[in-house]
Amino acid sequence: MTSKEKLLKEALVLPLHEKSALIEDLIRSLDSPDPVIDTLWKNVAENRIDAYDDGKLLSVSVQEAIAKYKK
Repeated sequence: MTSKEKLLKEALVLPLHEKSALIEDLIRSLDSPDPVIDTLWKNVAENRIDAYDDGKLLSVSVQEAIAKYKK
């Protein structure tokens, strides 16, 4: 039995809340923060806010956005 198979066998008998916590921890371990990407997204968000505040970027209601893509 491989270590993966052994881990899976052990995990399958855990209570539901412990399985859920284990899954969350495993998923979180796959996506570690990247400061460069975080900074880029921060800049994008700030630029969009500035454009909206300056009237260069318009908004639509949720209903309008949903209607557009229901067609």
